[in-house]
Order: sequence, then C-alpha cells, then structure tokens
Amino acid sequence: MAKPITQQPPPSVPHFKRVVLIGSPNVGKSVIFNYLTGSYQTVSNYPGTTVEIFCGRSANQGYPYEVIDTPGIINLTPNSEDETVTRDILMKEEAFVAAMVLDAKNLHRGIFIAGELMEAGLPLILILNMIDEARDRGIEVHTEAIGETFGLEVLPTVAIHNQGLEDIWPALTKARKSSFRFRYSPAIEDGVSALLPLLPKTALSGRALALMLLSGERTLKSWLLQQVDPNTYLQIEAICARVQQLEQEPLGYLINWLRMEQVNRLLPRFQSRRDKVERTWSNRLSEWSTHPVIGIMVLFGVLTLAYLFIGRLGAGVVVNFLEGTVFRQYLIPFLRDWISLLIPVKPVQDLLVGPYGLLSMALTYALALILPIITFFFLVFGFLEDSGYLPRLAVMGNQFFKLMGLNGKAALPMILGLGCDTMATLTTRILESPRDRIIVTLLLALGVPCSAQLAVIMGMLSGFPLSLLVWWTLVILGVLFLVGYLSAKIVPGSGADFLMLLPPLRWPIGKNILKKTLARIRWYLREAVPLFALGSLVLFLLDGTGGLRMLESLLVPVIVHWLGLPPQTAGVFLIGFLRRDYGAAGFLNLAQEGLLTANQVLIGLVTITLFVPCLANVLIVIKERGLKNALIINTVVMAIALLVGGGMNGVLSLLKIAF
Repeated sequence: MAKPITQQPPPSVPHFKRVVLIGSPNVGKSVIFNYLTGSYQTVSNYPGTTVEIFCGRSANQGYPYEVIDTPGIINLTPNSEDETVTRDILMKEEAFVAAMVLDAKNLHRGIFIAGELMEAGLPLILILNMIDEARDRGIEVHTEAIGETFGLEVLPTVAIHNQGLEDIWPALTKARKSSFRFRYSPAIEDGVSALLPLLPKTALSGRALALMLLSGERTLKSWLLQQVDPNTYLQIEAICARVQQLEQEPLGYLINWLRMEQVNRLLPRFQSRRDKVERTWSNRLSEWSTHPVIGIMVLFGVLTLAYLFIGRLGAGVVVNFLEGTVFRQYLIPFLRDWISLLIPVKPVQDLLVGPYGLLSMALTYALALILPIITFFFLVFGFLEDSGYLPRLAVMGNQFFKLMGLNGKAALPMILGLGCDTMATLTTRILESPRDRIIVTLLLALGVPCSAQLAVIMGMLSGFPLSLLVWWTLVILGVLFLVGYLSAKIVPGSGADFLMLLPPLRWPIGKNILKKTLARIRWYLREAVPLFALGSLVLFLLDGTGGLRMLESLLVPVIVHWLGLPPQTAGVFLIGFLRRDYGAAGFLNLAQEGLLTANQVLIGLVTITLFVPCLANVLIVIKERGLKNALIINTVVMAIALLVGGGMNGVLSLLKIAF
C-alpha cells in the first residue's frame, strides 16, 4: 500500500470573500460561527431543500468577510441531504477559504474529512476544538506535527470559553491549498486519470469529483447530466463501470477503507495517550445516559423537566398571561375601538379585528400563542443541543423506532411534539432521509398531542374512571405504531442508516444558547408569521361566504351516525382545526353540561387527538413538505381519525362495553 503524499503546499491563496465553516456534528462549529459573526446573522433554507444554512458578516471590521456555517458532515461524499448541501456549497461558492473544525479527542474522523478537503484542493485551515476535553481524556494532540504534515495553519481552541478564537482571522489570511493526497489502488488511480479530462470545472478539484463518481454518488450524477453532453456522460459511466469490474469490493466502500487505513497510519504522529486517566463526572453521566436502565430514568427526568418548562411555564403561564390578559383584555379591545373610529366600514373592521381578523386572530396566534411556546422550545432545544444530550436521546430511542422502519433520530421530533407539534415538525429536518421526514411529519400530525391539548385531555379524563385514560393511551400509541410501520412499507425511498457520534456531556454557555434562540426567533417572525395572516384571511373568506357553516353541516351526518356523537360536536372539530386544545376544551364543556356519556368522551377525545392538526401545524407542513405532500398527509390523517373513531364506536356498541 502506497503512503499518502505529504509534499509542501504552494503559496497562500489569493484574496477571498467568504469563510465556509466545515466539520462533523457536535464539534463546536456553531460556537465558532457565533464568535466570528456576532449578531450579524441570517437563517435561510438552502435552495430546493429544507436544510437550514446560517450566514453572517464578520464581527471584526478588519476582516469584512461573509461566514457560512454548513451542516455537519461525516463524509464529503454525501449520504444525507445535509451532507449534499455542504458538498454543493463547496462546489458552487467562489473565492472562499474553508475552516475545518475538528474534535481534538476524535481526531480519526476529523482527519478523515480534512483529508477529503485537502484532496478537493480547497484553501484550508484546521481548528482543533475541545483541546481541553482531549487532555482530560489523556489525549495529547501534537498540533505542530499536524501542521508540518499537511502544510496548513493548525489552531488549538476551546470554543465555549473563547480560548484561541482570536487567532482564527489572522490564520485565515494564511490559508493554503495542501498537497496532501490519499493514495488508492492502481485501478482507482487509473480511473481518476481517465475521468479528469471529461469533468467540468468547479471549486472542488477534478480528483475529488472523480472519486465521488467512482464511489457511486447519485446526486452528483444528476448534476453532471446538466453539465456535460450525453456522449461525455456515457464515457464517464463506462469508466466507472470498468473500474468497478477490476475491484472485488464496491468502490465506495473500498475508497473509504483505503482513506481510513492511511488516517490510522498518521494518527500516532498526531497524538499520544496517557496510560491512566481520571474518570470525571462528565464521563459517568455520559455512560448513565445511554445505559439500558439508568438511561431510561435519565430520559424520563429530562422529558419531565422539558415538559414543565415548555408545557406548563411556556404554553401555560406565559401564554395564558399574554393571550388572556395582554391581548384579550387590553390590546385587541384597544385595536377594535380605534379601528371602529378610524375605519367605519364593517367588512374592513371584521377583516382586521373580527373573529378571523388579521390582527385579532393572526396576531394573537403568532405572538401570544405560538411565539412564547417556540421561545421556550428553542431555549430547551438549544440547551440539549449544546449539552450533547440530543445524540444520546436518539441512541436511547433507536431500538423502538427501528420496529417502525425508522431510526433513533425520529425520537427527537416525536418527543418534542409533546411541547408543540408545529415546532417539532421543523425539527424533522435533522432526519437524513426524505422518506423518514415524511413519515415522522405524518405521525406528528396524526397522534402526538401538543402540551396544551394534552393538558386539557388529562384534566378532562381525571373526572372519569382510570380505564378511560388507559384506553385512550393504548389506542393512540397503537395507531401511531401501526401507521408508522405501514408507512415505512408504503412511502417510497429508503431509510437512513443510524450513525451517531456521541460528543461529551457539558454544561452549555447561556450566552450561546440565547444567541441561537434569538436567531431562530428572527427566522420565525420572518417566515412563519405571514402564514398565520394567510390562514386567517382564508377563514375570514370562508366565514363571509358561508363556507364554514356549510362545512359544519356536512360534518353532522358523519359525526352523529358514524362516530355516535351528538350534533354539537361538529363545531368542536372545526374549532379544533384552529387550535388543538380548543377542540379538547369543547369536549370538556359538553361533558360538563352532561351532553356526553363516558363512551362518547373516549371516542371524541381519541378522534380529536387523531384529527387534522391545528392551522399553524398545517401551514408549517405545507412549507416543509410542499403542498402536494401536505394534502396527502392531512387527507390520510382525517381518514384515520374518522376510521378509528367510528371503529371504536362500533366495537364498544357491539360488545356492549360501557365505562
């Protein structure tokens, strides 16, 4: 096996306009990005995807550059949408320098990716972050040896304490293109040489593109079809097929194996280990958090605290104060009085401050109902994200979700849906497979009650026999599992492999959590608030044209004859579409008035839990999954809710079960 090339690099690259941060998940890129950009940040989806990209201007006026924080990767040859976006940014950006952030205690993975970036011919610096945690584990990293081997600037840092970060900007001006190259078998090297004259020019080197094509990277082939003529494309395909015939292993596997083997030979030069290492509380907590028994107790404790913070404090105390006191008692009456004086036209008044008004409904929903919940939600999410617990949460849930054809990462949005389904739908972006994102979005819309709805349901069922709560829980969980299992068989596409790097547990820095939360809130105000205004306008038009009353009358036969519920519940289902807990509260009022039997309470609560989610969730699903998928998801949800509700009514009546 030939040794990797470690020649000295050429001189520094010319002037650059952008800095692209690259690294694996959980290596501290976000902290470094916040340091480099300060408050000058924007959040947007990468074109044609749902992957978030953070961009910002330099906070240091001496370096007027744009900084791009790319999604975390474990390989430059993409296996997920996140990795595809990172690869595309590197291919399409111009005049940029790359800053590769490595986890100092997990050099193997970091050097692997860094080697790919060097092979891609990118101007580069290496940032060895968490150098303190490496020392705590008995790992001494030799930065000088790394710099000499690759001919690059190498910076040791402790990002969460701002140690070494001041050296990043000066180092970026010295970024170079390393001459380091991985070496492969003669067949692969010959294939690369044959492909080079046929490939279009990009910011990535022809060698990197050739190796991706030999690895069988499909999205790159789709791009290539648009860049070269059909004859050239056929030549490229023929070369890849010929090289594969010469090797016994799949080329993608072989290329990665050869890279890892060369990284393993370099590691003894780059780091050394002490024999005895003192165990810290962080090490113990890390082991406990993934223990088969203790890990479940830790998970229960984390979820309980998150529920109390988001559900009780955010969705309860804060929302009740803002919606019930600030908006309903003061702000909306104030606006209604002034608008009636300034605009003496009844239809316009109703459009602004009527039951479905742009101010009275959309403003209340966006700022009084959802904004407090997502603020608390993002604070908890940021804390769990920076603490390193989220990957452990995915590991704990992996075995259960594998039964449904998903993987452990699905646990995060499903559990966070108990706080707010709308915001949990946004977190489905962490799932690599489009198939998995659609399935989890369906499950969230179908049967995961938000904290507000769950609170009303629990309060209502507390006045009935415990058996009602048991039945409700078993039916909802059974439907979720069955629908998830069947969806995994029906929805096209393949699931993603479960590969999760576990970072160390650490106490997050409050300032960093606040910065990320504020950035996400700015996104919400810019992107989501207009959707509430649109929804209110649609409801206003339906109400004015009699559409709402017609929908209610259409629901009555299904509700009375199929579900076995009284006619008054038709309005409850329509109200539940506006906000999920309103629907549950409608059943509570009917039960308090003596209009529902215990059986009808159970059927009604099961159906309203499984029914079409609130307006905010529907709008977010449209934005995240597209109009076509959103229509399919909500049609399936409505059909399942009515099927299960009617089926329960039939079974209870047939077996003469009465609670």
